[in-house]
Amino acid sequence: MAGKVDLDGNPIKPITICMIGAGGFIGSHLCEKLMAETPHKVLAVDVCNDKIKHLLEPASLAWADRIQFHRINIKNDSRLEGLIKMADLTINLAAICTPADYNTRPLDTIYSNFIDALPVVKYCSENGKRLIHFSTCEVYGKTIGAFLPKNSPLRQDPTYYVLMEDASPCIFGPIEKQRWSYACAKQLIERLIYAEGAENGLEFTIVRPFNWIGPRMDFIPGIDGPSEGVPRVLACFSNNLLRREPLKLVDGGESQRTFIYIKDAIEAVLLMIENPARANGHIFNVGNPNNEVTVRQLAEMMTQVYSKVSGESSIETPTIDVSSKEFYGEGYDDSDKRIPDMTIINKQLGWNPKTSLWDLLESTLTYQHRTYAEAIKQAMSKTTAN
Repeated sequence: MAGKVDLDGNPIKPITICMIGAGGFIGSHLCEKLMAETPHKVLAVDVCNDKIKHLLEPASLAWADRIQFHRINIKNDSRLEGLIKMADLTINLAAICTPADYNTRPLDTIYSNFIDALPVVKYCSENGKRLIHFSTCEVYGKTIGAFLPKNSPLRQDPTYYVLMEDASPCIFGPIEKQRWSYACAKQLIERLIYAEGAENGLEFTIVRPFNWIGPRMDFIPGIDGPSEGVPRVLACFSNNLLRREPLKLVDGGESQRTFIYIKDAIEAVLLMIENPARANGHIFNVGNPNNEVTVRQLAEMMTQVYSKVSGESSIETPTIDVSSKEFYGEGYDDSDKRIPDMTIINKQLGWNPKTSLWDLLESTLTYQHRTYAEAIKQAMSKTTAN
């Protein structure tokens, strides 16, 4: 760690980071990276610490004096401003970000992603503190290409579907499609942060993740999360594979997505943390355009990878089609493609993702099989016995 320099050759000085949402999937991987590879201190803020317990105990850990956990709900805790004042940089990861919640809990979704983030932005701006705010690729909504005729040759033109931070419009469905409550709340907090930068000099970076996946992502229902509720697509498919159930393809699984390995993405975030001169004032797509598949193709690939990892053969009917109304309820809508343009992050930070889709699925499913398979078998045997 000694003698580390930033991308411009300047020595990297140790800083204190207030990380809100440190106990989640992204936060846990970022805390690991910061403890293992940097001299920075972390004030870890969250309502639970299960995913970072291995970084907090025992007290003899090499980095024990560089990470503190603060059990705080940012909705109503006056201690938050004090922690932001103590830090040089605040990273806000807190959010409701599970698609199944967007149209079943729209009020919670809007409050979590906009109202609850307002004090964080305000405290950073008023106290002259730098902010890295996590947004979402969902702010882009639907692509222009989605509105072209099905047989239009323009659908092949990247101009109509590759998503650029400084050029692509944000196109959402009608108000009654409450699935867009999340994207709309995230877009509005982005606009507020940008305005704070323009009017009050807030130093900010906005991150737009494109499907970051890896170990500890999301929850497996009834095992390390609620029995009710639907996690995001990768955890949903993982849960089906672990239980030897068919993978449910919503509306035929025709939507296209790109997926990036969490460890690649965290490299990008570390570059943002340690290169403020290059990152401040920018919005960055962080994804892997080389890992694009339809949800149906993802299901097929995960089935193959899981067979390799577990040594179990695939079930006779590996997938079934379900409607979005049946799966998510009324008010669901979706975007067709989400492919990130990587020009800005490559130019500013020289970053590119490395891990192939097969490799990141193998790493993730190996972890999930090792962590959850036995617990699920026991849970299923109890259900059968009853």
